[in-house]
Amino acid sequence: MSSDSLPPLPCRHIVVQGGGNAANALTCGARLGLSSRLISKIADDRQGRGLLEELEADGVDTSCIVVSKGGRSPFTYVIVDNQSKTRTCIFHPGHPCAVPDDLPQSRLLSALDGAGLVYFDARFPEIALKVAVEATCKSIPILIDAERKRRGLDDILQLASYAICSATFPQAWTEAPSVSAALVSMLLRLPKLKFVIVTLGENGCILVERREEESPALEETDADSLLESLKQRRDDSTATPTCFSSSCVKLRANGIGTVNGRLLLGTAERIPPHEVIDTTGAGDAFTGAVLYAICAGMPPEKMLPFAAQVAAACCRALGARTGLPYRSDPRLAPFFC
Repeated sequence: MSSDSLPPLPCRHIVVQGGGNAANALTCGARLGLSSRLISKIADDRQGRGLLEELEADGVDTSCIVVSKGGRSPFTYVIVDNQSKTRTCIFHPGHPCAVPDDLPQSRLLSALDGAGLVYFDARFPEIALKVAVEATCKSIPILIDAERKRRGLDDILQLASYAICSATFPQAWTEAPSVSAALVSMLLRLPKLKFVIVTLGENGCILVERREEESPALEETDADSLLESLKQRRDDSTATPTCFSSSCVKLRANGIGTVNGRLLLGTAERIPPHEVIDTTGAGDAFTGAVLYAICAGMPPEKMLPFAAQVAAACCRALGARTGLPYRSDPRLAPFFC
């Protein structure tokens, strides 16, 4: 059968809106109450102008976005299947790409002025490293989104204070035999990391937090076994996100080493199937909530359910930003008490 004889696929809804990991996460943070500033590059085309207008409407500072007089802004077509709840992304990277010369020292210093936290999705590694080095010199903590292995990502990871990883990244990066062992390995390899999170979609997330306690009384515990014991505490009948935490122990990953810290298991919200519209941007929403939580000083036990609640809200609308909640959302009220 030739492609010419295939019936056209019906499309029920079309939404055109801004995207990109960092832009989505900062939009989420801004709606929650953060002062957000984005460093990026777009073209002076219809998509670029729309991106700026949308970010500014959400309160994101766009003064450090470089606007190229020529070229084309990045663009992604996202096809959402209502029946299978899957999505297909067709990405056009745009041009010209951001380079370090787009961010002279004066603009870099302006971008970091008053910053309490810097977040990277590392899509433009050279310019990201330039910002990361300056942020480190100014003792500004760094959160990195480790979605997949990228050129230049390792250099930024070495400077990071916090990391959020996709489900596959920790083991792919460390070659550890399990997720929990991989998280322990990441803390050992990256001594500046205070915590690392791996997101698991509907299966929640896992966080390993470094603790500075050096008491000889700390019990040495296998990370895999500890994770399994936390999983047994879950109550699958509970719809709202929860968090289960270990005490501070010497977390051991066999053949890798030990690190003093805690292991936390966060659950996702159990969303009724008919309420799930689109999972696009759910990970960015989670990251945006973590950005807010770090800046607000939330402990991990509160941060993980909060981020899961925000991500669940995103899944209830079409597009990466439509469902991002505002601080006034009643579902978030318990977290702001």
